[in-house]
Amino acid sequence: MSALRLLWWAVSVAVALFLVAPLLVIVPLSFSEGSFLHFPLPGVSLRWYHAFFASEFWLASLWNSLVVGLSATAIATALGTLAAVGLWLAPLPGASAIMGVLLLPMVVPSIITAVALTFAYAPVGLASTHLGLIIAHAALASPFVVVTVGATLTQFDRTLLRAAAACGAGPVTAFRRVMLPLILPGVVAGAVFAFATSLDESVVVLFLAGPSQRTLPRQMFAGLKDTIELTILAAATMLTVLSLVLMLLVRVLSARGAAAGRP
Repeated sequence: MSALRLLWWAVSVAVALFLVAPLLVIVPLSFSEGSFLHFPLPGVSLRWYHAFFASEFWLASLWNSLVVGLSATAIATALGTLAAVGLWLAPLPGASAIMGVLLLPMVVPSIITAVALTFAYAPVGLASTHLGLIIAHAALASPFVVVTVGATLTQFDRTLLRAAAACGAGPVTAFRRVMLPLILPGVVAGAVFAFATSLDESVVVLFLAGPSQRTLPRQMFAGLKDTIELTILAAATMLTVLSLVLMLLVRVLSARGAAAGRP
């Protein structure tokens, strides 16, 4: 192995350790038998995981995260897929500008989005409601669906739609029976990204959520303000594991999509 290759591996390992170091601290501490954040651990137990599932506040937050996340994912996936297909099928004038507008939630700081939604929701009564939170999360997650579905559509053969039309299939039937099965890996990957975005979002929740809409990140933030209990680390570990599972799912779907696009 050449010296340059060894240096490349050393730098790669150092960067990887730098990125995962916080997780390497959080995960072992979540299994601590003690009540304080310190090493070495006084013992290993599932005490804080039991505390998580015995607390009505944590369970309510978990339920809110799942309800808001799954609802926002369904809306974002439907709207994002339609937007991506529409832009791909019809070369509209100013399509780049339209795409830029659709992707704005990805680049605009969350604090600005949160303030804007607070002012927009107040007159129509959507603040401190589950519906308002679902709509906000769907708006934040839709760009990820547009990007992943748009990338999948670059490998789609337009002649398949013309063949379907020649066989008498209408636009809806051609989309449902020809296009959707082929771009499904991209759609599902976009849905996974949308769910992960909703699950991780905390800034908008701080502005829009009332006491009955607290999500898991919002409850963790409140816990850090009151007292640092290791239950927060147990929740963080579960979120980390869920994120890893979602990333693995996206990787598998991407590999299947690439395999399906190869001749």
